Amino acid sequence: MKSRFLIAAPSSNSGKTTLTLGLLRLLHNRGLQVQPFKCGPDYIDTKHHTAAAVAQSINLDTFMMSHDHVQSLFHKYNADISIVEGVMGLFDGADRMKGSSAEIAILLDLPVILVINAKAMAYSVAPLLYGFKHFNPAVNIAGVIFNCVNTASHYQFLKEACEDIGVEPLGYVPVNENIKIPSRHLGLNISEEYNYDNIADHISKTINVDRLLEITGTTTITPPTTTNRPQPGPLKIAIAKDEAFNFTYYENIEILKQLGEVTFFSPIHDTTLPEADLLYLAGGYPELYLEVLSGNTQMREKILNYCNDGGRVIAECGGMMYLGESITDREGISYPMAGFLDITTSMEQAKLTLGYRTVTINNNILKGHEFHYSTYKEHHDLVKTGTVQNAKGINVNTPIYQQKNVTASYIHFYWGEHQSNNALDAFLSTLNASSK
Repeated sequence: MKSRFLIAAPSSNSGKTTLTLGLLRLLHNRGLQVQPFKCGPDYIDTKHHTAAAVAQSINLDTFMMSHDHVQSLFHKYNADISIVEGVMGLFDGADRMKGSSAEIAILLDLPVILVINAKAMAYSVAPLLYGFKHFNPAVNIAGVIFNCVNTASHYQFLKEACEDIGVEPLGYVPVNENIKIPSRHLGLNISEEYNYDNIADHISKTINVDRLLEITGTTTITPPTTTNRPQPGPLKIAIAKDEAFNFTYYENIEILKQLGEVTFFSPIHDTTLPEADLLYLAGGYPELYLEVLSGNTQMREKILNYCNDGGRVIAECGGMMYLGESITDREGISYPMAGFLDITTSMEQAKLTLGYRTVTINNNILKGHEFHYSTYKEHHDLVKTGTVQNAKGINVNTPIYQQKNVTASYIHFYWGEHQSNNALDAFLSTLNASSK
């Protein structure tokens, strides 16, 4: 028997990521094949998932992806245990439920395990559970785990509420400062040294994991989706990947691998740029590595020359910032960058910009997500392409710069569904050429 389920919560910061990581590592340590997924456009939680499960985590997003693509991805990465971590609150979507964890649970027919922060709550959890259980009958609330519960007596009150509502209690998680993951301004900290075994050990003592697998078990065996992988195309593709640049969607990279030979390089550590017909400067945390990025003048010069010579580039968020004249840190110190785009970006007056984006270019549609705190300033008129709207269809002023063969924007685009449309060709009209 296999098990598959979605971990959700009434709101963010309820503890669902910590619980997900603990379960992934605990079940992996049992010798089970565990496959993690993440609802929404998050590219940080997936890194933690991948490390905890020792298996690549996959994004599932019903705004950026078609329903068919979401289902195809879920079945493609079939495993003994499939765990999907939700995003925000269970029913929170970009437009009502659209793009929510609940929508994905319904689409994939997944039982939902609620995680509730019960630190200051006892029997009052009953109406909360009642609401989540009955709000949408298509959502199957299979069980609940309570976070921030330090005593068995506290848990007893919560169990009684569960019994009265008809939702199975599966245990609780006591507070433990040693298992918290520090946060950065874009989400959880990314740490290769984080000890996921500590979480697994902690939750194993008070959560009935065997019962969790039992109530989420399925005898329906869906064979993994198999496709005839095409022979790689002729392009040479260089992708920035290091401490500063690492916000990528796994399926995007898989598509690029179909277009040609992919090589990774570091704008921090390397001094030479790989031979490339396409350069992908992904987003990340360049603002945390400004001194070393600016100090690597050889790489900055190589990338500037590549852009000026007509090289094709996709630059997203942090990648776009790197292509600008400079980035200013929170203390007001400016660091020279590649200098290709006549813009400057700054963290000095940080302001959150967040939301899904729909981009129309030459009557073709691309989907993506914008999430940053930096601000930008254009110093001359720059050529822009496409029209950009938010999830509710309202125009937003997020620029998509098109200078020579460089396309740069704050938007993190998703093109992992490229096999079924020509949006990426519209995005980079010269992409199919095999040389610069």
